[in-house]
Amino acid sequence: MMNHKHTVKQGETLMSISEDYRIPIQTIISENQISNPNVIYVGQQITIPGVPDPNLIAYSIVVSISARQLTLKRNDTIVKTYPIAVGRILHQTPIGEFIVINKAPNPGGPFGTMWMSLSKKHYGIHGTNDPSSIGKAVSKGCIRMYNQDVNELASIIPIGTRVLIRP
Repeated sequence: MMNHKHTVKQGETLMSISEDYRIPIQTIISENQISNPNVIYVGQQITIPGVPDPNLIAYSIVVSISARQLTLKRNDTIVKTYPIAVGRILHQTPIGEFIVINKAPNPGGPFGTMWMSLSKKHYGIHGTNDPSSIGKAVSKGCIRMYNQDVNELASIIPIGTRVLIRP
């Protein structure tokens, strides 16, 4: 398996990258043979061990916050589009490119029947216990889906799938 390469963005630290991918900082330091963990630079490529390279995965997800839609693609062909809920004003859904790093069935409560973590701490794609919220800007920044939709999506995409979130 080829590992995911994370490109360091402005404001990131090795600790924040380690938290985003839920991988111990020591693992990242040793995998990348980093001599000084306090010195990383914007644009630097950091190997994330154990996370598949999204370039080798046929599937990708495009989220449109304004359209409140999640589009599943396979090799740039649209497979299906789902309605979603997104973050409200003070808790906006983050814009950018992320990857799905894990899946947790039946997290319960407001997360419905499935939770898929994104490579940004505290954010994910999940189900809901409030189906009337779909189509609205109501979450704390996560992407919320109908339970049957998130279950279907989770059954199709592998860990490492690229998620592009656009305004």
